[in-house]
Order: sequence, then structure tokens, then C-alpha cells
Amino acid sequence: MNQGGNKIGGADSASRAKTRASGGGAPSGGSPALSIVIPAYDEAGNVGPLLEEVRREADALGRSYEIVVVNDGSRDGTDRALDELARGDARIRVIHFAANFGQTAALAAGLEAATGDVIITMDGDRQNDPSEMRRLIEKLDEGYACVSGWRRDRHDDALRSFASRIANRLISKATSLPLHDYGCTLKAYRRDALDPSQLYGEMHRFLPVYVRARGGSVAEIVVRHRPRVVGVSKYGFSRIPRVLADLALVRLLFKYRTRPSHLFAKVAGYLFATGALVGGYGVVRGLGKAPILDMPVLLAAVLGVGSLSLVGIGLCCELVMRNHFYVLGRRPWRIARTVNLPDPAATGMVSDRTAPTKAVQGHAPL
Repeated sequence: MNQGGNKIGGADSASRAKTRASGGGAPSGGSPALSIVIPAYDEAGNVGPLLEEVRREADALGRSYEIVVVNDGSRDGTDRALDELARGDARIRVIHFAANFGQTAALAAGLEAATGDVIITMDGDRQNDPSEMRRLIEKLDEGYACVSGWRRDRHDDALRSFASRIANRLISKATSLPLHDYGCTLKAYRRDALDPSQLYGEMHRFLPVYVRARGGSVAEIVVRHRPRVVGVSKYGFSRIPRVLADLALVRLLFKYRTRPSHLFAKVAGYLFATGALVGGYGVVRGLGKAPILDMPVLLAAVLGVGSLSLVGIGLCCELVMRNHFYVLGRRPWRIARTVNLPDPAATGMVSDRTAPTKAVQGHAPL
């Protein structure tokens, strides 16, 4: 793949293809042209140098901008560091979560608070290079709704990099959107291509899939990945089961969202065939003569059917909870306070424990 990127799926209209011209002032209504959204969890040693670097690179772009940082319940003084930075620059807007709700919740809250026509997301650990913002925007200006970063030369251990490659291939296959690096937070979006209200779990990595489902085109470019200088990584293998569960839900949403009975009919057909084979095996072995524990195939079939049933129940519960949050306009997080931002209730950025102030607008849930 070349450095210039690759267009993948979807189709944007030409009228939506261009961002505001470089060097322009604030958009009409006083909103900035660019929003930079950064989730941060226990990054007290990184947020200062990172925001200094982000401001320097954003100033060089010649566009009006804001930086929205979401403190995801940090306990190491990240909140104090962000408050100090925000007091010195009104363009730095801070959302403080009441507890640690996870990266997806932090990104969703930041995306909802962002007001720019173009939104760039990046991690708060300084491993994403802010100088790549220019290339992301230039690629976005070619008519894409989303440009995803690809950390081709990663500064991670070999085992984690290998697991990431396997996961990316699996996600690309399941979603029919081939990307090399779904886990890279460094991405650029057009604001009208996003619907943050549909994000929860570990679904932030599937944002390009959501963009394409709404008719947007997706590109991918190689970006620099830097070694971590301060702090420790928050990523671990414990995320893998959650990502796989969310992948199953995404597959259900995008392939069977208008005909879920087809999915369950297909699974039921496979189970019926398996049951017939196991039943035949039981007849041959003499079902009444051998204890079930002496028939490993039969036992495996029973356990397999039970596990698939639990997965199906889990998917149904996910859909119910998804509709609960979407229809009521609630969010699976709680905001303790904000800096340089309006009160969350006044903007409709309500949480799971706050009464909604307005109906959620936009398309129906996927």
C-alpha cells in the first residue's frame, strides 16, 4: 500500500468533499474548522507535552481549532494538569469523567462535544504524531469521509503486534472493509459522517465501518508511530474477548439489521445438522449403554449448543441496551465536570444517570 492512501468502499457527494480552505477563520456561527479529540487515562506526564505539540502543529495548519480532552477517571493527577492547561488557553476544552468508563466512552463524549467540521482523534500517550494531522486533512480533502491511520512500523512488542495483525484481518473479513490497523486512534473524520451516540463497549475501533454504513468513503494512510516515553500502556490481551464480542454485534448490525431472523435461522440450521449427526452417532454407539461422559462428541455438541445459545442471548441483550441508550438519548458514562465547555445537560450530552434534555436527532440505530 502506498503512502498516499487507498479509497475503500462508500461514495461521498462532491459537495461534501471539501473541508474549509486552509488559512480560513472560524466557521459561521463561531464554530472552529477543526476539532482534535484526545482521550486520556492516567497520562499526567504526557498531556502537557502532547498538547503543546498539538497546538504547535494545529497553529501551522492556519485553521481555527479546538482541542477536546476527555479525562477518563484518571487518578494520577491528569485532571489537575489538564485544568492548568485549560486555564491558560480557552481552545482547550476538558471533560472530566466521574469514573473510568473506557476509551470508547471517552472518544464518544469527545466527539459529541466537538463542534468542528473536521475531527481528528488521537491517543493521549504521545505515540501518535500530531504532525500527521496535515496529511490526514489533505487526504480528507480529496473527498473522503474518514481517513484512518496505519501504524506500519509499530513500536510495540512482537506478541502484541502479531495479535493486532490477526485481529485486523478478522475484522476486515467480517466487515468487508479491509484496513490494516483498526486499532489506530489517529484518524480524521467529517463531522457529519459520525454518530457518536451509537458507540459503547469497545466499538471505537469500528468507527470507519459506521462511516461507510452511512454512505461515506474511507481511506487509509501510513502514519508514524512513536515509542512511549512516559507511563505504561493501558492496552492488554484482556480486551480481545470484548473486541470479538463487539465484532459479532457489528456483524449482526450491518448484515442482518433489517432481517435478524435470517441470522438465527442460519444458526438454527447448523445446529439442527449438528444435532442430527450427533444423534446418529449416539444411535451407533448405543445411547442407552454408555454414560454421557464417555461420549465426548455428544458432550461437546451439548456444550457447543449451549455456548451458541448464550451468544445469541447476549446479542439480543446488546441490541436491547443499544436501543435503550439511543431512544432515551442517554449515554453510558457520567460527567463530573467540564472546563471551557457548556454544562453537559445544556448541550444534550447527557449521561446514563442524567435525565435527557432533548431527543437525539439523526438516523435510526444501525
